Amino acid sequence: MSCPAVRSTLRSLGLAFGSLVLPLAAATAQKVPPAAEQIAAAVLALPTEMRDGAGVLGYKTVGKLEVLRPSKNGMLCLADDPAEEQFHVSCYADSIDPFMARGRTLRLQGTTGAQVDTVRFAEVKAGKLKMPTQPAALYQIFGPPDAYDAATNTVKNGRSLFVVYIPFATPQSTGLSTTPSDSKPWLMLPGTPKAHIMFTSKM
Repeated sequence: MSCPAVRSTLRSLGLAFGSLVLPLAAATAQKVPPAAEQIAAAVLALPTEMRDGAGVLGYKTVGKLEVLRPSKNGMLCLADDPAEEQFHVSCYADSIDPFMARGRTLRLQGTTGAQVDTVRFAEVKAGKLKMPTQPAALYQIFGPPDAYDAATNTVKNGRSLFVVYIPFATPQSTGLSTTPSDSKPWLMLPGTPKAHIMFTSKM
């Protein structure tokens, strides 16, 4: 996936609600897949050997993220959000979860766009939000609404994106370029709490 495609995919993520014909409770009951299905889909983002032990956060009702399965191997996955039009699952090292969870909370409270990181960065600087001291990986799969096939537990026409968070990393500390590339790893947001190495599935 090219870098423009990566950025386009990230920008396209958001809540997309269709018109509600049924009462909300009935629509919600129909939209939320069984927990086992959410777990099976979510862990597909991970390498095969890491899937069985990964914890999963998913949905019993639309809009409420909760634990579907606890983590046994230090990895935590987010199930596809039934309120979003596009398919998206992600898994990351649980050491980065305080940062991720704070972002989710801020968005629920109405904070949007770059302001989410502005708040988180300030909280990190103030010592209110702890960042991991070791690298933390993030695996993601993006796809169209019908990307996931529950019958075969596969994703069709999906795109993968991989990230390794190294808070405050710089080109000097890592030897990585900050120039985006779809063939070589590169460092994004250097020097910040959210500094991370970008990879694409072409690498």
